[in-house]
Amino acid sequence: MKGLILSGGHGTRLRPLTHTGPKQLIPIANKPVLFYAIEDLKNADVTDIGLILGTNMPEKVKEAVGDGSQFGVNITYINQGEPKGLAHAVAVAKDFVGEDPFIMYLGDNILKSGIKEFVDGFEKSDYQARILLQYVENPRQFGVAELDSEGHVMNLVEKPEHPKSNLALVGIYLFKPSIFDAISKIKPSWRDELEITDAIQELLNKDLKVDSHIVKGWWKDTGKPEDVLDANHLILDVLKSQNNGEVEDGTKINGRVYIGEGTIVKKNSVIRGPVIIGENCVIEAYIGPYTSIGDNSTIIGGEIESSIVVGDAVIKCNERIVDSLIGNHSRVESKENSLPKGLRFIVGENSVVYL
Repeated sequence: MKGLILSGGHGTRLRPLTHTGPKQLIPIANKPVLFYAIEDLKNADVTDIGLILGTNMPEKVKEAVGDGSQFGVNITYINQGEPKGLAHAVAVAKDFVGEDPFIMYLGDNILKSGIKEFVDGFEKSDYQARILLQYVENPRQFGVAELDSEGHVMNLVEKPEHPKSNLALVGIYLFKPSIFDAISKIKPSWRDELEITDAIQELLNKDLKVDSHIVKGWWKDTGKPEDVLDANHLILDVLKSQNNGEVEDGTKINGRVYIGEGTIVKKNSVIRGPVIIGENCVIEAYIGPYTSIGDNSTIIGGEIESSIVVGDAVIKCNERIVDSLIGNHSRVESKENSLPKGLRFIVGENSVVYL
């Protein structure tokens, strides 16, 4: 079985971060989201991977991923050009796929449980496609599947105005080569894109078998800033503590904290996990839960919590920063001590405090 990872798209909902690189390279817990997809394929024994590139600085993807040897896989780069839909991305990979079954993985998705259980058995089955589904509260924002009473796929619609179910398609699909003929039969949607949902529907129209699996655990499509921060929370929830740096006396560390090599945490700093701090950083501040700090960053003064600092950043201010995405090589500075005053309590059981 082969793998396809889509790393195109303009990432407009993540601007300005995507003005300087593809959204798939935005780090979650200090690792580009694209790397999670590659590792999932490797863990499912899929090592021959086509990486589909768009027009937003594809050279940065090549620089980050290389030939795939760092992951134990073989990477073939496939140029899509201007993104014209997910089905179009599959179509341009036809020569790479050949006659093999394959798995298509959207490169900005993260799946807690991995994909091995969904891959196993598909190659020898008579199903022409397998889709992954999850219940969502806002099905209008996704491709939606309608199942019959026995769980068979009946119908698929991309971002329906009036969804008939709340089962969204997770951005991971398994296909046999018959999908290429189905793609050749469909026409662009109202978005002027070739929709993969229309191609799968074409398989259904031909009475070809499509099965589905409902994903347990969490799945995140990291297309928006709030989704990136949510994914960061979820990954850090399973972080393991490790200190490879230097922590000066007088520093308070609570919870699960990972500190990279060459990093110095200066005295009087406070770090409350889960927190991951990369390599060669200087920290002299309060770092609160669910914060990821990339390599070569300096944070002095103030507080930062529930945020992602991509890396090579300088934050020297006396402000409280929360729920933020701070890009590579950014600087955040202030001159005046304007840190909000806080009240500290030790409140016993069954107490009520009025202020």
